[in-house]
Amino acid sequence: MVERLDPASASFLNSSGLAKASPMGLGLYRIEPIGKVGSVRTPTVQLDVRPKDRLGLSRLLFLLSYAGEQGFRPDPVAAIEDPELWSALAESLAQLAERALGRGVLQGYRTVDESLRTVKGRIRISDQISRRPGMLVPLEVSYDEFSEDIAENRILRAALERMGQVPRVRPEVLSRLRQLKGKLDAVTRLPAGAPLPRWTATRMNLRYHPVLRLAELILRNASAEAGQGKQQTASFVVDMAQVFEDFVGTALREALADYPGELRLKYNALLSEAVRDADRLSVRPDAVHLLGGRPVVVYNTKYKAASDLGASLTADHYQMLAHCTALAVPTAWLVYAGPGEVKLRRILNTDIDIVEFPLDLSRPPSEILASIAELARQSWGEVVRQARAEA
Repeated sequence: MVERLDPASASFLNSSGLAKASPMGLGLYRIEPIGKVGSVRTPTVQLDVRPKDRLGLSRLLFLLSYAGEQGFRPDPVAAIEDPELWSALAESLAQLAERALGRGVLQGYRTVDESLRTVKGRIRISDQISRRPGMLVPLEVSYDEFSEDIAENRILRAALERMGQVPRVRPEVLSRLRQLKGKLDAVTRLPAGAPLPRWTATRMNLRYHPVLRLAELILRNASAEAGQGKQQTASFVVDMAQVFEDFVGTALREALADYPGELRLKYNALLSEAVRDADRLSVRPDAVHLLGGRPVVVYNTKYKAASDLGASLTADHYQMLAHCTALAVPTAWLVYAGPGEVKLRRILNTDIDIVEFPLDLSRPPSEILASIAELARQSWGEVVRQARAEA
C-alpha cells in the first residue's frame, strides 16, 4: 500500500522489523510487509499485519506462551478480543492486573546482600575476605526479607509501564494502567533492556499467574519508547514462522515423551562428504526423533503452507528428501499451518515417504494440542511398522 509519512515515522517502520517503507517522492512511501506479524504505532501512524486466517489475539498469545516454554500448561493466556491489537493488549493487561492486585500486592521473601555493622542473616565469608581483608566491620551479609519487591511485582510493574507508554491508548484504560502501577511504586523498576527476573509458579502466587503470562509476553515482544523527536512509538512484532516452529517443537516433544527415544530440535546432520570442512553440505531439520541414538523420523514445520501464495510445494519436498537422505530415515513429516487432510507422497525411485500433516490454528488450543498428539501417534506408528518390515 502507499501512504503519506513523515521521515521519522518511515524510519520507525523500517526499524520495527514489521514492514519496509520505501520512498516514492512527494512524501509518499510504499509500505510492504516482510514476513512478520504485529502492530506498530506512532501518534500519526498505525500499521497492523495480521496472521494468516486472521487468528485472534488469544490464539497468537497461546502459541507464543507455549513456544516460550514458560511452564503454563495447559491454560491459555487470557486476552480480550478486539480488532485493534493495542486496545486488546491494554484492556487484557488492565483486567488481569486488577484481578491480581484486587486482594493487595503480593509479598514474598527475597535474598538481600548488604554491608552492615551488625550480623543479620549469614556472613558471606568469601566476600568478607576479598573485599575487607583483616577488617571485622562492616560485615558482608545475606538475609531473607519479606517484601513486595519480588520478581513477580517487578515483571508486572514493567509491563504496566510499557503498555502505559503506547501512543493513543484509550484514556480510560491508560488511567487504569497508571492506577495499577501506582500500587507497585515500592517495587524496584526494571531498567530498559534488563533480563526478566526468574520466578517460580506456586500456590502462593496463584492469583498472579494469568497476568504474569501476559506481562512476560508483552515485555518479550513489545517495545514502547520515545523515538526520534521525542515521539512516543510502540511496536509488537513476532516472526510467525519461528513461533510456529517453536510451538510445534515444544508440543511435539511433550507428546512424544510417552514413546521410546528422544526428540531433538534443530538437529544438524551432514549431507555430503568433503576433504575440507568448508566444502561439506549440511542440513538442519526442525526436529528429529532418535531411538538408541539413531534417527528414526524427521519433522519440518512450514507456517507458510505450500498452498499459500508464493510458497513452493516442490521446494518443501526437496528439502524433506534431503533430510531423509542425510539421516537415512524412510519417512518425513511436513507439518504446515492450515486446514486440510493428511496426505502421503511416495517419492519415485526411492524408499522415502513424505507425509503432509496440517495443523489448523483456528481451532481451540485443546484441539490443536490433540492434533499434535495425533501427529506423535501416527509418526511413531510408522516407525514401528518400518521396524517390523525390516525384521
